[in-house]
Amino acid sequence: MNHIEELISSIKDDIIHIRRTLHQHPELSNEEYRTSSLVKEQLTAYGIEWQSGFAGTGVLGIIKGDLPGGTVALRADMDALPIQEVNTHKFSSQNDGKMHACGHDAHTSMLLGAGYALQQMKADIKGTILLVFQPAEENSPSGGSQAMMEDGVFHEYTPDVIYGQHVWPGLPVGQMGIRDKEMMGASDRFKVTVKGKGGHASMPHDGNDALLIANQIISSLQTIVSRNVNPLESAVVTIGRIEGGYSYNVIPNEVVLEGTVRTFKPEVKEKVKSRFHTIIEQTAEAFEAEAEIDYLDGYPATINTPKWAQQARESAQKLLGSESTPSLDPALAGEDFSRFLLQYPGAFIWLGTQIEDAENQKPLHDPGFQLNEKALPIGSRYLAQVALDTLNTLQLQKDGDTDVHSS
Repeated sequence: MNHIEELISSIKDDIIHIRRTLHQHPELSNEEYRTSSLVKEQLTAYGIEWQSGFAGTGVLGIIKGDLPGGTVALRADMDALPIQEVNTHKFSSQNDGKMHACGHDAHTSMLLGAGYALQQMKADIKGTILLVFQPAEENSPSGGSQAMMEDGVFHEYTPDVIYGQHVWPGLPVGQMGIRDKEMMGASDRFKVTVKGKGGHASMPHDGNDALLIANQIISSLQTIVSRNVNPLESAVVTIGRIEGGYSYNVIPNEVVLEGTVRTFKPEVKEKVKSRFHTIIEQTAEAFEAEAEIDYLDGYPATINTPKWAQQARESAQKLLGSESTPSLDPALAGEDFSRFLLQYPGAFIWLGTQIEDAENQKPLHDPGFQLNEKALPIGSRYLAQVALDTLNTLQLQKDGDTDVHSS
């Protein structure tokens, strides 16, 4: 058992307790006041210096090693989702309509655990490690990462490398997902209001049915991916909500469509976005109706820096073995960590948290989502390990050995 493992093992129960406490008291984006207070109290208890007030409730923990070196940032998000939990654990959500259905409670507790271990190892740390506790990750398209940076979270200490870690129910405990480039997709959202002329159901010729027009728009939008996007590229156009109509015998004058566009490459996104507007506008015009489009550019794609993705992979294999990082496909789900990666090199990692009864594993954002708490100490150990390995690599590079990833 190495030193990191010993330290994390000594507070394993604390990590699980913190996660369960946060799970019981979930807070939505930009409302993470109790969570932020808990983070600051725990950092203080661990003797870790901290600053706060970034993006409202964001917190920055600062661990300055006794030896000179680079700076590595580790990020955890803190907010919950507006979901009513259906699980019946003793620690299930006590806040109606709010749930940690994406594992941010685990992210926060694991980063605190890693912080404890790293603080105990200050004498041997070559450089500075930043613990970034981010609010509002679920609040697309604004999010919290950009606001934290604008509020100066990295003005005093600028990271050479930044890492983020996310629980992943599709991977068993003991495995990690790490890709050299694309990890997660750009996530745009839209609202389209189709405005026609309503009337009596028995006299459709007197109006131009907004429901019919909306139906034509929905069908036509599906041709974007099938006919306008290279089959070797990735894109998704999904309508998730339709609202319209008053009664069985009334032709509605207005229908609202809401949905999302997901892509990886910027040029594919712009192609989809352009066709999206053209199809809606021209379909509405063909029916002598109007369509108001509210298109919100969301999180950019999460693209790892290959160099640091390789470092992340080596650290995982050092911790969990050579078979712990299987090859896997990226996901088109959006992630606010992407904006950190636009400014600083780094990598985003998936941590295997599949429950033992894998057939009953619910996905992220499901009201029955659960995670395997055996993964929590592993996540803490990994964050500490990859931070130390990266600082060592940065020092070796400074000394002239640019081919070395870890010591």
